[in-house]
Amino acid sequence: MLLVYTHKVTPRLTYTFKHFFTRILNIPVSFTTKVEEFIAHNDLKLSYTKQPLGKEIFIRSNDLLFEQGINDIEIHIGEWDDTTCFFQSRQEATIPFDVFAATFYLVSRYEEYLPHVKDQFGRFSAEESLAFKHKFLEKPLIDIWAYKFKLILKEKFPDHKFTEREFKYISTIDVDNAYNYKRKGVVRTIGGYFNDLTKLRVLDLWYRTLVLLGFRQDPFDTYDELLDFQKQYNIKTLFFFSVGDYTTYDKNISSRNTKYRSLIKSIADYADVGLHPSYFTMKNEEILKKEKLRLENILNRPVTKSRQHYLRLDMPETYQSLVNLEVNEDFTMGYAAHYGFRAGTCTSFYFYDLDYEIQTPLKIYPFAVMDITLRDYLELSNKRAYEVILKLAQEVKNVDGTFITLFHNDTLSNKGRWRRWKKLYIDIFKQLSIL
Repeated sequence: MLLVYTHKVTPRLTYTFKHFFTRILNIPVSFTTKVEEFIAHNDLKLSYTKQPLGKEIFIRSNDLLFEQGINDIEIHIGEWDDTTCFFQSRQEATIPFDVFAATFYLVSRYEEYLPHVKDQFGRFSAEESLAFKHKFLEKPLIDIWAYKFKLILKEKFPDHKFTEREFKYISTIDVDNAYNYKRKGVVRTIGGYFNDLTKLRVLDLWYRTLVLLGFRQDPFDTYDELLDFQKQYNIKTLFFFSVGDYTTYDKNISSRNTKYRSLIKSIADYADVGLHPSYFTMKNEEILKKEKLRLENILNRPVTKSRQHYLRLDMPETYQSLVNLEVNEDFTMGYAAHYGFRAGTCTSFYFYDLDYEIQTPLKIYPFAVMDITLRDYLELSNKRAYEVILKLAQEVKNVDGTFITLFHNDTLSNKGRWRRWKKLYIDIFKQLSIL
């Protein structure tokens, strides 16, 4: 067990140290404000305060973990060896910055509470983030800091036996549109035919007709293949289903459709299923509650996992709603227009509510990359997209973290802009299953 001496134990401090040491490094941690207890401790220990007690591992504390509320903080970027750092210390310490204040700043999403310009969909954009501005978005910086700190602990306490963690990969699938042609209803089907005709899309007309007559499989019906890949490569796959009402931004088939309900139930027999809350749930708890109940009625069990449609996340309101509705796990933490680590970590963490200064029961699983980011926002070639995904995976592997990708069921359709992406998905599974 690691004992931390500090002049004051706060919720921010315990939250940060437990993420850094317990969740990343598998080291239990406890705290003391008594010097004699710290001196008597014979195992791992460090002091986190303004002045060292002796020759122990000492991190000079910034005030951030002892404050309450939000303040406009001036950040100066520096370097720790070859790694980006901030909250530098002017006094002598074991490392030249307050790694714990920096960790809290990133993982609490402190910067998302500060004034910022939102994108066209009301989201906090990558360009507004410290990580993007200073070019460390593509690295799980907190985990890198933790692993470097572990080397310091090993040197100071050579007899201590450390527990290692293992690299994991989770593939997540958002189902925005369950089918391309099927189950759309009479009005939408006629509208689809009319749209194809006016735009002279003869091939789409032909495919649509073949699918509706049952002579061809709907191109978005890739669920059996996704489940087969999960089994073949032994890689965990999660599905997030949309059950919201039809809007400009939510165009899935009706949650009342019996075939769609059967599809959700059948997927849930072989993989974990979560809610994909619709566009307007970001700031509307009532709509979110209604959709959660819909999915629970389909599954006949509680829904505990969620990812927001369009990745629309407003800190802290969206997460507060999920907490109120007893959703335990959220997978929204990532950017739409850029790949990388939005919270600076590839390790799941609990949502810390800066409004109330408490750690909540909501566990956040940050994803590193989304298919639409690579294909639509950044317009990368298939080869370049593949290289980006594997590079991110290697960054996570270097710190034995959890690598999470976001794909859609239609990505494997090999149709239109997703041509040859099925092969890319399979190649990724092959590579990551042996990492």
